[in-house]
Order: sequence, then C-alpha cells, then structure tokens
Amino acid sequence: MPSSLGKLCAASLLLFAGAANAAPGQDFDTKLRNAADAFMQQNHIPGMAIAITVDGNERFYNFGVASKQTQRKVSSDTLFELGSISKTFIATLATYAQAEGKLSLDRHVEDYLPEFKGKPFGKVALFDLGTHTAGGFPLQVPDEVNSHEQLIAWLKAWQPRYPEGSKRSYSNPSIGMLGLITADRMGQRYADAVELTLLPKLGLSRTYIRVPDARKADYAQGYNSDDQPVRVNPGVLGDEAYGVISSAKDLLHYMHVQLGEASVDPLTKRAIADTRTSYYQSGPMTQDLAWEQYPWPVSHDDLLRGNATRMIREDQPVTAIKPPRPAVNDVLVNKTGSTNGFGAYIAFVPSKKLGLVILTNRSHPTEVRVEFAYEVLRLLAPDSLAGARR
Repeated sequence: MPSSLGKLCAASLLLFAGAANAAPGQDFDTKLRNAADAFMQQNHIPGMAIAITVDGNERFYNFGVASKQTQRKVSSDTLFELGSISKTFIATLATYAQAEGKLSLDRHVEDYLPEFKGKPFGKVALFDLGTHTAGGFPLQVPDEVNSHEQLIAWLKAWQPRYPEGSKRSYSNPSIGMLGLITADRMGQRYADAVELTLLPKLGLSRTYIRVPDARKADYAQGYNSDDQPVRVNPGVLGDEAYGVISSAKDLLHYMHVQLGEASVDPLTKRAIADTRTSYYQSGPMTQDLAWEQYPWPVSHDDLLRGNATRMIREDQPVTAIKPPRPAVNDVLVNKTGSTNGFGAYIAFVPSKKLGLVILTNRSHPTEVRVEFAYEVLRLLAPDSLAGARR
C-alpha cells in the first residue's frame, strides 16, 4: 500500500459550520487520517473512502488505491461492493410498495405467492422475512440451489427450526425473498425495480446492481483475505441480499435522505420512515426492517456486541416489540456489509444530523471495521460519546 494516504477532497478542508460536537477542522483531519492509516495498515487494505455529514456539511476522505494492479487512486466516485448494506434497499423497496398499496408487511407469504399455501413458508409474515425472524433460515441459499425453480422447491420443503418471531437467524434467503416478493408485486424483476424505480426516487444516480460499461473503470478491485483479487459473483437471491454497488458520494446522499435533509416525494419519505419501524430487541440492538439501531449515545461495547460475528453466525433470542415502534430520532442506526473482497459500514444519528460512510476494498473482520467506525464517531461527537467506552 502506498505510504501516502492520498489527498483529501477539497470539501474536507472546511469546518463543520454550526455542528455542535464537531472537532476543529485541521485537528479532526489529522486524527482521522492517523486512525485511517492504522486501520488500513493493520488490515492490509489497499483503498478506502470515507464520507461524513454533520448538519448538512459534507467531508470526503479518500485513501490508497482502487486497484493494486492499475494504481488508480480511490475517489469519492469509486464504486465499492456494499454486501449486506444492500438489504436496506430491499427494505426501502418493500416499504415503498407498501406505501403504494401493493403489499402489506403484516400479510403472509402465501397471500402473494399462492404456491406456498399450506406450507410453513407460506405462513411467514413479510416483516419477519425482513427482520431475520421467520423461524430459522440458513445464512446462505444452499449450494445445491442454482435456479428459481430449485429455490421454490427448497422453500416448499423448508421446515422452521423454532417458532416465528422467537429468535433471529441472520439470513440472506429470508430477506432476499422479501425483495423477490416485492418486485413481483411491482411487476418488475428485482434489479429493474431497484435501478429503474427506487434509486431515482432516492436521488442515487451512481448506485447499481448492474454496473454499466461506462462506469466499470470506476469499479474498485476487491481483495480477499489471501490478497487475491475477487469480485462478487451473485448466486440465487444475490442481487437482493448483497448485490448493490455504490460510491461514497452516492451513499452520503443516501444518508442525507435518511436524515431528512434531501428532498424526496411523499411516498418515498413515508417508505424511508417505515424502514426504521422497530420490531424486535436482541441484547443492545433493536432490529428494524434490515436496519439495526441503538439508543444514542451508544457505548463502544454495545455497538461491538450488536455487530459481532456471532450475531450473523448464531441464532439469537429476541423480544418482540408490540406494537412495533415507529421511527425515533435519538438513536444510532447502522448496517455493516461485506463480500469476499470488500467491507463497508454506514451509520446515521437523526437527532444529531450526523451520517458516516466507510468503504474498503479488502475482506476483513466486521468487528475491526466497527471498532474503527466507533473511533470516527468519537471524533465526530466527543461530547456525546465521552465516557461511553464501556
């Protein structure tokens, strides 16, 4: 990795005007650069893009290279694979379809896919698909499932491992099916529903499932844990569960949408709010529709516990929130994402008008990424997070 971390975007030289907890510009820049340098070196990350907004004021920080072969520098327009952050787009598409009256998250799978009538999968509520609480789906679609027909056959044979709504089993096929059902209700294929309907409504012009030829030069090369170059190779439900590719600039706009700082139409605004409806509590983490949230200020340990690998690999007991709680503002809302060659993290705090995007092009443990993100949050909000280390 080059010893220099690259030049900051011109916007990064500005102060966060009027931001209550923002550090002075140059001091903040130095501390962030030092923290980023250590994080990248410790995890052998070739390139990273960070984007921050506080009170509507943006900063972009770009480090290293998008490809070790070409040595092309990372920019705020470099495209990174988002992994499971893609699930937040499933959630938004579903709540948008609900706002249009095309589905209800309280209804069951068999109400929209009649081929599952009388099957356990048919009895699952859509919101439980989107909160990983459907009854015990595996993390991934089984290797032997390679077509839509095989997927349907597998789901018809599926048997729950525990009662719906009693445990959380993080699952790509569970939330992926919410995306498939939603797109079907909209009369589109999933990738078309996202790229042609949802992304324009969100104002995201350089976010993709299918990267166009004109943007492929901006698509960063990912590297796996053995430093081998890799790119995502989506299988069944891959587009839905982990297939979105985006840039720091577009994702920061996504944060502005979440914070209510970007103009969207009334149905989209309602859909955004509905993704943050809280359905279940699991330890310190509250499970919304794809999003995960924590009371603000969040402690270091709680954020690490909620984003730990065991939350993905192991069943977790949950307590249902009845009735589901509408979106609140004094929380940190976050989502991690990774593929075999990329790692990503996004978070926002509505009450502080604060948003954070971190994108990298090498596989590394989720915990170390969240640890780094917490250090950035402490730099952004030192008053709020002082003493919240544990």
